[in-house]
Amino acid sequence: MNRRELLQLLLSALAVLGPRGWARALEDPRSLYDLPPYGDATLLYFSDLHGQAFPHYFMEPPNLIAPKPLMGRPGYLTGEAILRYYGVERGTPLAYLLSYVDFVELARTFGPIGGMGALTALIRDQKARVEAEGGKALVLDGGDTWTNSGLSLLTRGEAVVRWQNLVGVDHMVSHWEWTLGRERVEELLGLFRGEFLSYNIVDDLFGDPLFPAYRIHRVGPYALAVVGASYPYVKVSHPESFTEGLSFALDERRLQEAVDKARAEGANAVVLLSHNGMQLDAALAERIRGIDLILSGHTHDLTPRPWRVGKTWIVAGSAAGKALMRVDLKLWKGGIANLRVRVLPVLAEHLPKAEDVEAFLKAQLAPHQDHLFTPLAVSETLLYKRDTLYSTWDQLVGEAVKAIYPEVEVVFSPAVRWGTTILPGQAITWDHLYAYTGFTYPELYLFYLRGAQIKAVLEDIASNVFTPDPFYQQGGDVSRVFGLRYVLDPDAPTGERVREVEVGGRPLDPNRRYLAAAYGGRLQRVGEAKPGYEPRPIYEVLADYLKSVGRVRVRPEPNVKVIGRNYRVPEVWE
Repeated sequence: MNRRELLQLLLSALAVLGPRGWARALEDPRSLYDLPPYGDATLLYFSDLHGQAFPHYFMEPPNLIAPKPLMGRPGYLTGEAILRYYGVERGTPLAYLLSYVDFVELARTFGPIGGMGALTALIRDQKARVEAEGGKALVLDGGDTWTNSGLSLLTRGEAVVRWQNLVGVDHMVSHWEWTLGRERVEELLGLFRGEFLSYNIVDDLFGDPLFPAYRIHRVGPYALAVVGASYPYVKVSHPESFTEGLSFALDERRLQEAVDKARAEGANAVVLLSHNGMQLDAALAERIRGIDLILSGHTHDLTPRPWRVGKTWIVAGSAAGKALMRVDLKLWKGGIANLRVRVLPVLAEHLPKAEDVEAFLKAQLAPHQDHLFTPLAVSETLLYKRDTLYSTWDQLVGEAVKAIYPEVEVVFSPAVRWGTTILPGQAITWDHLYAYTGFTYPELYLFYLRGAQIKAVLEDIASNVFTPDPFYQQGGDVSRVFGLRYVLDPDAPTGERVREVEVGGRPLDPNRRYLAAAYGGRLQRVGEAKPGYEPRPIYEVLADYLKSVGRVRVRPEPNVKVIGRNYRVPEVWE
């Protein structure tokens, strides 16, 4: 048996090892990434990093509630169900990346994930292996990279762009990047050494494209086109002032034209680098001709094996720096003949780190070290963000706002999918606060809403999340509401999904005014501002609260009862 065969045998055996077996194998972690050559081109793909520069923890959602017609398909699987679907053994690193099951135990076994140093080293290593065999490797960034972290906010995105240049990113697309503002994005794109692709960012007045829609790469005797798709609902999700003069609309005609033009210019295969989200990408795969592969971002999904929709494969790129996706393509004149997908875990304590990136980060941190990493409090319980309806982090936010502003009755928190996870016994720092609340519009507003308005807001959010048509899903999860309880029927008609709403233990009065608090959105525009109150960044409010209490203990108490679904919270929370 030669060395490569031995390594392949090792990889097969590791799939059924428990945490201790994996820990022993990780004494030589490089062997886990020694893949034999395959195909004609390799795509090294990551997405939704959200500026997370340092190793951290990130738990997958306990609940992903789907509209009934979409139940059971990739993108709506979680817990034991996603492990069964992909045939993943509990207790393995892939289970750690893929599911919330056994999360605290696995986090303590395998350690934190991500970090720019480890991710860079892994990308470079994989690219060098491909090129040593005479192959072609492209580094592709699926967007949501520049923002939502302390390092990003404190450098206005520049540190993250400079890191992309150190990595050697070939192409990227976008979404949250635009919350830095159009002027700043254009400055940073001038600094970015790769190429920004987008078929759907156009001048709002004339409809002229502002960026290349695609780029064709020669791969031996073949040609491979990469088409870029930025998030089509930027102007719906964020204040319009950030993107004045731009349109991001989903335009099937324009996308089809880009694909057809790339084919006419000689592309044998077409890859869509997308920030649409996996469900919308699946819908497009059924309607756009000529796309062989979609690399899907935005919804933070992870696909250990590709999802076939019509004639198109879909591979999702995970989030938070948890994994690097290696996609090896075997090409032919008509497109992609076959492909191999591998999830390469970024286990920070078991991988080498790029020394130049570590030095770069140290220099970037120098002015901010004490601010970012001084403990504010200790969490005695598990704090997490991802979930369709509820998280312990958002409960903590509600408790903090109520403690500082006791007159507030209802606290709205945005259901963004980025963030981090804090283990029981772990200190909470400013870096964690930014990871959860790293908005460029972080102000906490206090304002009055009538009960009828609150009910209408809840119904509108439910309609957005639970519509079975992906073309009308403009968000991800449901905004969290602290101080309020309700019953949700995801399968009810529009306008009838939210029932039995209570505030403070009493039925919601449609005519009464309630004092609400909200951040990271535009809900305050609907209400009447509280006189005399000056908005403050939510992370400053949280820091004041954490320093005042010293220790926090958030017992999971979901405030939504879901009809027709098995709603759950993590088994271990302390």
